[in-house]
Amino acid sequence: MRTSFVIQATPGAGEVAATYLRLGVEHILSGFDHLLFVLALVILVREWRRVAVTVTAFTIAHRITLAAATLDLVNVPGPPVEATVALSIMLVAVEILNARRGMPSLTARLPWLVAFSFGLLHGFGFAGALAEVGLPQHAIPVALLFFNVGVEIGQLVFVAAVFSLVWLARYAASQLLEVACVERAFDRLDVAMAYGTGVVAAYSLIERTTAFLA
Repeated sequence: MRTSFVIQATPGAGEVAATYLRLGVEHILSGFDHLLFVLALVILVREWRRVAVTVTAFTIAHRITLAAATLDLVNVPGPPVEATVALSIMLVAVEILNARRGMPSLTARLPWLVAFSFGLLHGFGFAGALAEVGLPQHAIPVALLFFNVGVEIGQLVFVAAVFSLVWLARYAASQLLEVACVERAFDRLDVAMAYGTGVVAAYSLIERTTAFLA
């Protein structure tokens, strides 16, 4: 008696959905530049309701350009996009410093608008990563939808983790320090993280710019 099995020539919709959902989560959680941008937005905005609106605007924007680029409606060269993504992180880092110095700009007042604008740019970066993986021709809408859902889940997990760590740190600090001291300490931490984020983004910007200009 011979053992036989059937090899599926094309994966079904469920398998495509599960695969691209996982790819979306993996991509956002391994994409340090996109996470740095989201982290910078969280530091800038602080209050969770405004963070939710800001991150939602960022998500909607990068879905638009991801879909447009993936479906070949728009074609933007990858290297300049990656360099500009790094520049966007630097700009938000500078806005954090301005806000903590009492000089809030449009970014601090309307973070969702800035997040939406830069989200359009980041969507092209997501499209470049998705182009490397490829899309199943028989299920492009399903793959694109669930890749987006995976990216969104990854973002939400990251934002939740950041807020959880901040809450734990604030709670621990409040047991040792007065409220005013805690606020000053977190303002200084914001400044330190803004400088750190800006330095990483600046290095990435120089590296990426020299790579495509060389």
